[in-house]
Amino acid sequence: MKLGIVTPVVTRLPRAHATWEEKAGIDEIARVAIEAERLGYHHLTCSEHVALPREVVDTRGGTYWDPLPVFGYLAARTTTIRLATHVLVLGYHHPLAIAKRYGTLDRVSGGRLVLGVGVGSLQEEFELLGAQFEGRGELADDALRALRASLSQLEPEYRGSHYVYEGFVVDPYAVQSRVPIWVGGRTARSLRRAVELADGWAPFGLARAELAEMIARAQESEAWAARHALAGTPPFELVLQNEHPFNPGAEPDRVRDAADRLADAGATTLNVRFVHHSLDHYVEQLAAMRELVG
Repeated sequence: MKLGIVTPVVTRLPRAHATWEEKAGIDEIARVAIEAERLGYHHLTCSEHVALPREVVDTRGGTYWDPLPVFGYLAARTTTIRLATHVLVLGYHHPLAIAKRYGTLDRVSGGRLVLGVGVGSLQEEFELLGAQFEGRGELADDALRALRASLSQLEPEYRGSHYVYEGFVVDPYAVQSRVPIWVGGRTARSLRRAVELADGWAPFGLARAELAEMIARAQESEAWAARHALAGTPPFELVLQNEHPFNPGAEPDRVRDAADRLADAGATTLNVRFVHHSLDHYVEQLAAMRELVG
């Protein structure tokens, strides 16, 4: 089972971040990335919000570093760890804008992009950006199809229900022949979307029992069978996140048991959050977790 991290500092959720993160900057983020890479972690994450209404900051947080410059900097400081957007909101961008910007990141990083995407739920932000909120699920499905057709192409072509284009050059473009696409979310529809149109599901905010039930239902679906019958399709990634922050340095047995339960639920990759009280403590937790989950 692979290990990734929910990167500290870049997102600060209310009552879910450590005090040291409030004054931390890119040097601290880089140290986390370098140490995670040294320890063999698969990926680190960065999420996207452009602007949040003041009234939701107390529940959603107000700090969201933009993934593109963060990952551009970290790409120059690392060589192997993957860079996972978790998540980009599909409705905020034209698929070719994503293909160009994140295709360039894939080239800059030597093919380390994981494109995590989501439908989005914050109507005020959609309206602020002039994006379509109603029908965003159907638009996201079409955007996913468009991205699959376009991410690794110099002259992408696509004809769908919302996006139609041909005769354009997008250069640079992704160097990976198939950029991994993960769908974020917490609904059965997001899982179904991931199985049908992407390479993995990266949920958040769900209890293990609920995750196991949703995954079991998905694995019995026609879409799951069709996906696994298709030659050349990469293995489907279930990127599960711990419900409560892990404290591997102080509670190794409890953390090992919790990780085993997530593996039993179907996880192929863990997207880990830690208890941590300083940058040094965070790095210690990275090492302790790696010892527990090889």
